[in-house]
Amino acid sequence: MKMLRSLVLLAGVLAISACSFDKMDEVKAINNANAVGNAFTQKLTEEYKNYVNSELQTYGDHADALHFSRKGLSAARGDMVMPEPVSDWNIKPGHAEELIVARSRLVNVMALGSRETQPELSAFAQARFDCWIEEQEENFQPDHISACKSQFMDALAQLEAAMPAAPAPMPEPVVEEPFDVDPSEPMLVENAKYIVFFDFDQSTLNSGANSILDAAAAEAKNRQLVSIDLVGHTDTSGSRAYNQKLSMKRANVVRDAMVQRGVDAGLLSVNHRGEEELLVDTADDVREPANRRTEITFQ
Repeated sequence: MKMLRSLVLLAGVLAISACSFDKMDEVKAINNANAVGNAFTQKLTEEYKNYVNSELQTYGDHADALHFSRKGLSAARGDMVMPEPVSDWNIKPGHAEELIVARSRLVNVMALGSRETQPELSAFAQARFDCWIEEQEENFQPDHISACKSQFMDALAQLEAAMPAAPAPMPEPVVEEPFDVDPSEPMLVENAKYIVFFDFDQSTLNSGANSILDAAAAEAKNRQLVSIDLVGHTDTSGSRAYNQKLSMKRANVVRDAMVQRGVDAGLLSVNHRGEEELLVDTADDVREPANRRTEITFQ
């Protein structure tokens, strides 16, 4: 993404080359921003401000400083800013798959309420993910990549571990054998959720989606499940009628992929919501990567 943004910004940078970069409106604004909104957006504003100044002052990275200034300003207004979409960055194969899975886990834990229950840690995790993806695209400072990734993964692990478990069910009148639950699992099966993301206007599975499906199928086959619910979704771009059909295609594609991976087809329940249940609230006709998905939950 940096190369793409650099091309877009090149004319502007040349035009203001006589001026110092810190006079650019967005950078000045983020440094002077008085953040509003909730605890998450306020902390996220601070994280992006720190990252902008680090990129600009330490590395002279004008393009990324400008980009993250704009994200920080959106957070300062109280907008719910999402982690960077992997598809927006020029990431080499192998690293892209890892980042897609990591982003999916972060979006998942946020959907379960971490921004409300752990706002500062959630903001830190998002900023470290964005740092990781920016450094990974550059791909020439392994220490910086490792630092951002390590900080993100540590924060993510804390967020996942802090998610509340569902109340334990009342015991049956006669129970001879205990229910076999792996004590290392961070969440009960009722709280587990896998999210398969799709490219814009697509119902085909990319490499990141296949990684999520591999994990979901392995989890399903190791559990004693009553059902597996698959619900397809879209963003708000396009008509509602079209998005209803697209969301059903996405749910059916995931169903077929789970069956191919050995999951009992009789357990799979397929449904679709179109653009009715957004993961990220947006206006109509907005392309939001986090909303283009099929959610997999277990019962």
